[in-house]
Amino acid sequence: MVQCANRRRAAHLHPAAAQNSAQLDRLVDQLQQQMQVMQQQNREQMQALQQQHQKQIDELREQIQTLQKQVQQAQQQQPRKQVRQAQSQQQPQQQTARPGVQPQPAAAPGPAAAAPSAPAAAPPPSAAVQPPAAAGQGPVVIVGTPPPPGLGPPPSAGVHVLEAGSARFGIESADGRNAIFLTGRLHFDVGDYLDYTPASRFAAVQDLNSGVNARRARIGVIARFMRDWDFNLIYDLGGSGDGFPPDPGALVSGLENALLTYSGLKNNGVPLVFDLGYMDVPFSQEESTSSNDIPLVERAAIINVATNIFANDFRSAFGVRSFSDRYWAGAYVTGPTSGTNHTTGEQIGALGRAGYNILYSPEGYLHLEGDVGALLKPPAPGGIRSITLSDRPELRVDPTQILSTGPIGTAANPLTNAQVYGGGGIASWRNFQVNGEYYQINVNRQGLATNGLNGGYVEGSWILTGEQRKYSPPAGSYLRPVPEHPFLPFEGSCCGAFELAARYSTIDLNDNFIPRPPPGSNSVGGGQQTVYAAGLNWYPNANMRFLFDFLHGKINKRFSTAAGGGIAGTPPGTPVGGKFDAVVLRTQVAF
Repeated sequence: MVQCANRRRAAHLHPAAAQNSAQLDRLVDQLQQQMQVMQQQNREQMQALQQQHQKQIDELREQIQTLQKQVQQAQQQQPRKQVRQAQSQQQPQQQTARPGVQPQPAAAPGPAAAAPSAPAAAPPPSAAVQPPAAAGQGPVVIVGTPPPPGLGPPPSAGVHVLEAGSARFGIESADGRNAIFLTGRLHFDVGDYLDYTPASRFAAVQDLNSGVNARRARIGVIARFMRDWDFNLIYDLGGSGDGFPPDPGALVSGLENALLTYSGLKNNGVPLVFDLGYMDVPFSQEESTSSNDIPLVERAAIINVATNIFANDFRSAFGVRSFSDRYWAGAYVTGPTSGTNHTTGEQIGALGRAGYNILYSPEGYLHLEGDVGALLKPPAPGGIRSITLSDRPELRVDPTQILSTGPIGTAANPLTNAQVYGGGGIASWRNFQVNGEYYQINVNRQGLATNGLNGGYVEGSWILTGEQRKYSPPAGSYLRPVPEHPFLPFEGSCCGAFELAARYSTIDLNDNFIPRPPPGSNSVGGGQQTVYAAGLNWYPNANMRFLFDFLHGKINKRFSTAAGGGIAGTPPGTPVGGKFDAVVLRTQVAF
């Protein structure tokens, strides 16, 4: 104020000075205004930066809280894990390369391939091998409790508990050369024959029953001795009828696997594995695939009929096999199944199987194979060498068999031998797969012409959630998918894997059919069966799955004095088959 008064007084003294003073006043005002504007802009920029930084800080805090929750959940759900680092420092072990193993559990030896699979497919892994975990990745976790303070690490000579593959637990020696694992599977079926229409009132089967059935209920152990010797012992409490003889469909013996396998040559660079004992003999592509992995509830009828002549499971056998990522080849000599009456003539068979992957990549493969086998010495129930070829309508909740040849072989014309030959293939690309097989069965009886019977199937699957059915080198076949996102809704993982499957299956057990065959006729009238099946499968995790199948089938069979199928007084040639529609739900657990 004083300065402004001075300027006004000076203006009276000098007009030019007064004019300069006014200009300076205006410049000062403009500068003050610009400074105010700049201060306002700086305040707005600072506020924007503060808001941006505060938002980032809040996001980081949320991430930290989420990680803390995940750590807490992991600590609550997992046992305390201890890697035996002190032991490995005290007692270094030589890392030994082992054949590749798959993440799917399987109890059968050769054809059942999963990691660790039954010893015939791939021995239980050792601590030095680091096999894949349930989702197909990750090392073996050695489970234990840390020693109390002051006691130091456990002694290096002690055994340890480990989890190998999908929830398969076992005990293994410190050097990994000896181990024993627990294995099992449950296939529990609930089925309903929506309708069954017999071909005539003379048919012996006028209806098929709905109900429940423990199709397979197996428990057993898998062991390894001195790294090269493997042993399976598996008992089945289920079956086509989950009771005991004389219940229809009940197993004569539950001894499904009692097998010794030697893998020493393969472990040292020579690709040969030897099997001896009761086992699931790997004849045909579908039989070589574990029942845990097939896309529908049951295998096609032609597979059941053809393999049951001299192969299938519960079968005594000795053989050798060789395999890699590109090929599978094996040959076996087979005998009777477990529970066979040993006071009568026991059968002898021989077979060979070979397959090759023409194309093989991480995204898919094209597998082709051929199978050939023979029943060299037929069984002799009641002193007469004969066999009966039969099967159920690809469902087991009712064990009734309509498709049946009756005994092929009589005292006048005993069975001398039988041959089975055929093959098939698998075309797999990402989440799509198509596979199929065809087999010819030749039956020879003394003094009669050869009978020819045949059948085949084509099936496909599409995994909606994108997983793959991987190829299993030890089995020379395929595995079930392992869900990328297991069903764990309370842990943020959903929703397992979903799969659509379908199959066309046919079998013809008729040859030179004559309703009333005269003596010396080679007529066979087992019937012809065609089944269409479609299914939806859900895999909540690597150890469980639920299969829902719909089946539509027709059995064309005519009554004959040799094959039967009718009630008393049925005129020869009368239709005694039928047609049906059915649904079935299978609940499966395997480890």
